[in-house]
Amino acid sequence: MASGSDVMERPAAAAGTPGAAPALRWLVPLLLLAGWVLSVAWRMWLSRHVVLPIAHTDEDSYLNTARALAGGPGGFSSENDLLRRVGYPMLISPAFLGDRDFADSYRLVQLINAMVNATLLPLAYLLGRRLLGLRRAYALGAAVVAATLPATAFYAGVAMIDAVMAPLVVAWLLAVHRWIGRPGPLAAAAVGLFVGAFHLLHSRGLVIVGIHAGLVLLLLVRRRITPAGVLAALAPVLALALVNEAGIRLLGDRVYLLGSTPGGSVVDAVASAQGVVRVGAAVTTQLWYLVVVTFGMAGVAWAAAVHELWRPRRGDATRWTMGVALVTSVGVAGGASVILAGITGKPLDAIYARYVQMLAPFWMLVGLGVLLTAGRLVVLRRAAVAVGLLAAGGAVVAARLAYVASRGHTLRYGGFGAPDLVALTGGWREMRPVVGSLIGVAGCLLLVAVVQVPRLRLPILGALVVVNLVTMQVIDERLVLPTVASTAPTPRVADVGVRPGERVWASTGVHYILRFNLSHQVTWTDVRWFREQPPAAAQVVFARWAPGQPDDWDGARYGFVRLGGNERQHWAAWRRA
Repeated sequence: MASGSDVMERPAAAAGTPGAAPALRWLVPLLLLAGWVLSVAWRMWLSRHVVLPIAHTDEDSYLNTARALAGGPGGFSSENDLLRRVGYPMLISPAFLGDRDFADSYRLVQLINAMVNATLLPLAYLLGRRLLGLRRAYALGAAVVAATLPATAFYAGVAMIDAVMAPLVVAWLLAVHRWIGRPGPLAAAAVGLFVGAFHLLHSRGLVIVGIHAGLVLLLLVRRRITPAGVLAALAPVLALALVNEAGIRLLGDRVYLLGSTPGGSVVDAVASAQGVVRVGAAVTTQLWYLVVVTFGMAGVAWAAAVHELWRPRRGDATRWTMGVALVTSVGVAGGASVILAGITGKPLDAIYARYVQMLAPFWMLVGLGVLLTAGRLVVLRRAAVAVGLLAAGGAVVAARLAYVASRGHTLRYGGFGAPDLVALTGGWREMRPVVGSLIGVAGCLLLVAVVQVPRLRLPILGALVVVNLVTMQVIDERLVLPTVASTAPTPRVADVGVRPGERVWASTGVHYILRFNLSHQVTWTDVRWFREQPPAAAQVVFARWAPGQPDDWDGARYGFVRLGGNERQHWAAWRRA
């Protein structure tokens, strides 16, 4: 090991014999292909119980839009005009082609998610080799660790944009590294294409578009790219922004929006010292989360990246790539915190890590790269920074929770805000920042100690994979299965006698989760809502069934006959007599 740098470039180890080189060149792609197939199978196995959406209302919005893009009926979306995106619905829309039961379409959505999500494995391997200079075996092991991180793998089982974001982050930063190292129009266009994909997929892409524009400007000012390179880098972003607008125009009014466009409330949220402190605490919580769930590796990586910015040792390509990654991490965490603080219709979250989770695999890889290639003193210094971040971050989060509680308020807290953190800390009912920091510190120190023994490096990477697999299993049993049981309406719509072609409406008296999942099973029409009296066009309605309660809906008053339903879940299907 070299003692003076964080991550050293090193040539790939030569094969033992001249005849072994071709076999080795074929072995790695075959291993990556087999790993990708296994990754897809593992993700599908984890999602085997999920036959209806469990993450409302995001899933419902994406699925309704995807169905409309495939030529089917529309529905609602919780998006707003300003932040509306159609990239992910475009990706999953083939699942809704043809005449399929919703459960079959949803399973195809999960398969598409799994296939894209699992590409993180080969992309992580390439990053380990090209950006971090890892040996093949270490790059493979670290790639499997990154590809099994619950922060990424969890979302493959639900219709959420986050299923594709982590692979896109790694692909984008690989392209940035290549572009800086070998400037050219093709490399510039590749970076622009990935940035445009971010914009097409989700509103957090606005942060990345801004970072991309700043990067292009800096490179131009420093004469590292030509005006032609600027055009090549920006044109794909504009093209995909136009694709998004074209998709919205294509949808027309078949998908109606329920979200409120951000306005003065966002400015008000940060227009005071208290607001700035509140947003700062939320940003700290998200960044602290990244360090915890990577067992300190994000902190190690940040320390190495900052050192590379001030005292570059590995060339401009790595320096610029690390700078872009750092700014993106802070920018996404800050942007998400500001937007969420401006939503006044619901309480603030104790933690909502969804927007930064896409960065966890990248920083995990960089942190492992530091541990596997840097000298002992360098590793210890970087680990000390990580431990300090864990301690300080945990203290800030604990103080934030205590302050809010002392004021008689509560911060919203749920498993979907950070499912991996919940599983690792056992925080199923409340957030446990001290436990999270202790787990992060313990994991970091253990990794630092073990990697000092070269023969234990691959085993410790294998142990991290096992931890990821176990964590996902815990999430499946403690979070996913109970959520499925509580959100799936029984019996099925078809089993109570609702027939294809009937005009179906749903009462707002039915709990919104059950109402949405009942509506998804009606694949032939958009199920609209009513309050008390259904419209004259309604042939079948879903309404509240609560005998003896004031809000029990009596369909006989309006000429309906009850088909069936679930009294315990408080819903029934009625047909007009």
